[in-house]
Amino acid sequence: MDYTQKEIAEYLNMHTTQYQRYERGESTVPADIIVALAKLYEVPSDYLLELSDNDYIPKKKKYSNNNFS
Repeated sequence: MDYTQKEIAEYLNMHTTQYQRYERGESTVPADIIVALAKLYEVPSDYLLELSDNDYIPKKKKYSNNNFS
């Protein structure tokens, strides 16, 4: 299950275009955004940074009213 870019951008309180720049590698992702994404997907930040050999299955949380729960 995947989030839309719009959902993630809203969760991170930023414009969708900024989040798209991160995905395309056009902007460096700040540490606080990496931490927020790790919390969202319930995985270690090492997994997002491809520093871990462990396989994690990110979980999708229910999205409503600009919050994930």
